[in-house]
Amino acid sequence: MYRTRKTLFTAAALLAGSTGLAGIAQAEDTIKMGALATLEGAFAALGEDSMRGVTMALEEVDYMAGGKKIELVTGSSDASPDSAIRATRKLVEQDGVQVMVGPLSGSEGLAVKDYAKTQPDVTFVNGTSAAQDTTLRDPAPNFFRFSTDGAQWMAGLGEYAYNVKGYRSVAVLAEDYSFPYTQVFGFLEPFCRLGGKAPADARFWVPIGNKDYSSVIAALPDDVDAIYVALGGADAINFLTQYEQAGGELPLVAGSITVDQSVLGSKGRTRDFVIGTPSAGPISDTWDDPRWDAFVAAYQKRFPDGFPSPTLFSHGYYINTKALLLGIEAVGGDLSDGGAALRAALSALEFETPTGMVTLDPRRNAVADIFLTEVIVGPEGNLVNKTLEVIPAVSQTFGLAYEKFLEYGQVSRENPPCE
Repeated sequence: MYRTRKTLFTAAALLAGSTGLAGIAQAEDTIKMGALATLEGAFAALGEDSMRGVTMALEEVDYMAGGKKIELVTGSSDASPDSAIRATRKLVEQDGVQVMVGPLSGSEGLAVKDYAKTQPDVTFVNGTSAAQDTTLRDPAPNFFRFSTDGAQWMAGLGEYAYNVKGYRSVAVLAEDYSFPYTQVFGFLEPFCRLGGKAPADARFWVPIGNKDYSSVIAALPDDVDAIYVALGGADAINFLTQYEQAGGELPLVAGSITVDQSVLGSKGRTRDFVIGTPSAGPISDTWDDPRWDAFVAAYQKRFPDGFPSPTLFSHGYYINTKALLLGIEAVGGDLSDGGAALRAALSALEFETPTGMVTLDPRRNAVADIFLTEVIVGPEGNLVNKTLEVIPAVSQTFGLAYEKFLEYGQVSRENPPCE
């Protein structure tokens, strides 16, 4: 009896040991990737499209990179820094992700950048967070942004509004956090340098999730030529609908996410009001290029229930996920050094995207083409952004030396003053 029990015990121990070894081997053959997006709150639709971009990049390689299986673990936030950090902590400290893509919103990116500094063995790649200081000032050595920032997205728009549209003064309406500050700066800096005005008392800042714009609409000045609007998601839809219903007549100049497909492709609101609105950003719906055409076709085939055309959110998350996968491939899936070789590979990475070549600057921020656009009615009756001009290889410092660019100061409600 003792001998039988001992034999059974030994067999069980061997089985447990082999199972444990198999588990270790399986873990070594797998890389856990986190993906964080705003799946709650006013930007939920944006977050859903972001995840479509992640899915497209992973499905292109059959969830494999560097000979390793990529296991995706998702996290959800509501665009607030606190929610982004809670979700990121769970992904890193509980789920054990080794690499992460995200977040989506500007102030979330600043918070995740700071958190990344406490996790030096985890590699963080941006989603679409586009606040300037996520990479410009005090960057984290393990945080990469292969999508450009919000000021870069405005390349060419300030000059177009002043020189072509003939605007000399604008009111500003934007959400009250770091990304819109960055967008407003990117638009106003050239507009004001050329002689345009945007007085402090004509700048209106609202919280994310604002639903009632009646007081803002009533306070908009009559003595400006246009309104520069930097609102996204449900916020943009609410304002545009209410402003048109109130009989608003001032023409618009739009931030990138104000006329993104996440707004133009929405249902149940009037449309004619935004036709002719100029904007700029990292994508253009009508760009006539085979790389973009292929991306749009793949998106529409894979997600027939998505937007009529990819949003800048699916595009940004796709690019950043693809960059991460290319980096993992370059190091043969070996993250045993805490990801150091991966980060070196990412720092040197140059690759073609649906919108052109992307490279990184010394602070690991993208240098890429930007599109000057205007809203038109597309051939299928839906609203699209028509390409007016492609501004090539826009850097975060707009071609200035880094120290010289820093003299502009940090983006804020008041910067630039433009009185």
